[in-house]
Amino acid sequence: MTLQDKTVRLSGARGMIAAKMVESLREAAQLTHHGAADATALLAEKARLAEAGTKVSVEDLLMLAVVRALKRNPDANGRVEGKEVQLSAAIDLCVAIALPGNLLAAPAIFGAEAMSVEELRAARQDLSSRAKTNKLSVKEMTGGTFTISNLGLTRVEQFTPIINAPQIAILGIGRSTERAVKAEDGSVVFRPSIGLSFTFDHRAIDGAPAADTLTAICEEIEAMGQ
Repeated sequence: MTLQDKTVRLSGARGMIAAKMVESLREAAQLTHHGAADATALLAEKARLAEAGTKVSVEDLLMLAVVRALKRNPDANGRVEGKEVQLSAAIDLCVAIALPGNLLAAPAIFGAEAMSVEELRAARQDLSSRAKTNKLSVKEMTGGTFTISNLGLTRVEQFTPIINAPQIAILGIGRSTERAVKAEDGSVVFRPSIGLSFTFDHRAIDGAPAADTLTAICEEIEAMGQ
């Protein structure tokens, strides 16, 4: 295969994405905390549900963990509008979706705080399907309160996601790796670990409560199914 030079104009949808990313970095005081969660319980819950006839993905269970953590840490769920931090009682969870042509969409699942993992899965699949046929509404594309970006199917373990402005925070999900940990009997065992990256707007939330939010997400992942 012969490679040729190519020029891609930052116009249309690609231009809109580029402008939004630059605006987000320019306007928000962005900082990222990195962490990791033991995925043993999450994978066990996925297997248990499959045996019961309910098919869900790792991402579906991670969405559930994020929703539960945001209920415990509501200061990370909302938007920064001008000089106001608007916290939301509803968790309108945006899911980043890669589209053909090097494009990206992050539509919202409205009312995610009241959904089961099966309902979250159905909503995510519906958004993904409609995103690929350009059938998302303006409200779905602009109305979220928190975003997750999943690169778990790649070699990326942790990264620095850019906030989906004007939201307060975004969670980046990396690939699962095997990590050596000390068991209760003193032996060393290998357990699955998921890399997590939590970028937040320091204007709206400080480092310690942001760390608490990331910790809560890890705790919810590690307690999945209990």
